[in-house]
Amino acid sequence: MDTLNAVVNVIEQKREKFIALSDKIWEVPELYFQEFQSSGYLIHALEEEGFQVEREVAGISTAFVGSFGSGKPVIAILGEFDALPGLSQKKGLTHHDPLVEGGNGHGCGHNLLGTGAFAAAVAVKEYLAQNDRQGTIRFYGCPAEENGSGKALMTKAGLFDDVDIAFSWHPWDVPGLMDKRTLANYSAKFKFTGKSAHAAAAPHLGRSALDAVELMNVGVNYLREHMVPDARIHYAVTDTGGASPNVVQANADVVYLIRAAEKDEVESLYKRVQDIARGAALMTGTTFEEEFVGTASNLIPNSVLADIMYENLEKVGAPSYDEGDVAFAKKIRDTLSTEDLNSAYAGRDRETVKKLKERDIADFIPPYIPSEAIMSGSTDVGDVSWVVPTMQCLTTCFALGTPLHTWQVVSQGVAPIAHKGMLQAAKVIASTVLQVMENPVIIEQAKEELAERLDGKSYRSLIPDSVN
Repeated sequence: MDTLNAVVNVIEQKREKFIALSDKIWEVPELYFQEFQSSGYLIHALEEEGFQVEREVAGISTAFVGSFGSGKPVIAILGEFDALPGLSQKKGLTHHDPLVEGGNGHGCGHNLLGTGAFAAAVAVKEYLAQNDRQGTIRFYGCPAEENGSGKALMTKAGLFDDVDIAFSWHPWDVPGLMDKRTLANYSAKFKFTGKSAHAAAAPHLGRSALDAVELMNVGVNYLREHMVPDARIHYAVTDTGGASPNVVQANADVVYLIRAAEKDEVESLYKRVQDIARGAALMTGTTFEEEFVGTASNLIPNSVLADIMYENLEKVGAPSYDEGDVAFAKKIRDTLSTEDLNSAYAGRDRETVKKLKERDIADFIPPYIPSEAIMSGSTDVGDVSWVVPTMQCLTTCFALGTPLHTWQVVSQGVAPIAHKGMLQAAKVIASTVLQVMENPVIIEQAKEELAERLDGKSYRSLIPDSVN
């Protein structure tokens, strides 16, 4: 039996178990570094399948590594399971209806991501055991991808130093590869402290921390004109200092997220943002402290692994969708804007766009067109890619054009479309892992490409030494 058939058989035999696990994680959407139930479900599932699990790795309560096998090569499969704030949504609906007003939701499909990666690890484990093959498969339970950058902390702790190759995936609306460079980022909270006072009777006695936050935001806005083209700076005011306009706000906080194509560009922009914070404090007579939030390195692509993974994506093929899947997808698409829908076509060849415009679900594998373009987003998978050749696939889990971080993603996260895409990803990853394991030359070529792309650079974490 070839490896692909072996992988498919294992995953199909256990499909209901994998679907149930993904749905359980969807039901307990937990934010970064608080994924205690989600990580617990995955740890229990790993141990049931015979993996040896190391808990609380890198000093993170919700990070873990499940291992099976021995010796080289060591292949990592990365799994995520964190949710997003404010995206609570009832399942299977085509209108916005939160389960919990203001609650959390899996708006990026990480309930699927972690479970699909786990399913791939199980399929590889079964093949190694049944065929008495040497090699080690590891499932990395990676918390805090959305905020906190769990993989960056795990990479800094050396957890990938002995790994040969790493794979992951992400739920998407069109199948393919995540083979483009991404932006590095750095996020910090600026906590301003002033002095409260009666805003009418004695405003001269007050020093407004909220004024400092507002002036900082104005300063950064002027900075945006003078950044490198690919850079981005975002912010969120997380504490306005109170609800009474009759009190000068003594405390106010703002979180900034800075992105650029290279880590040194991020560092340069961060220093300029710090200078703006100092200026805002001077203008208002306040002080401020900084608190590290998270960071991620830019992703290093790997064309050797991309070619192999795409080959397996084509072999696995797209799932079959029934009339119910298509009808549900069409109703979801009816809730999206024209701009949302058109986003699915961006950067694609003419023939693929033509086919997509005829569909509500991307039910085919588009051609792979390598590109050195930069995605405007960031991921802490980037940190892993600096020390280990890394590749990720994408599979259809949502109606065509569905943007991530929306209630529409949450609603679809336990639908058959999502389950089919998750199991498809598991098959692609597992078959790619086994192909790499059985062909050591692929590993050497992937490592050589990584060295060439780094061009003498080595991994350097942007996480402050004061952060454990």
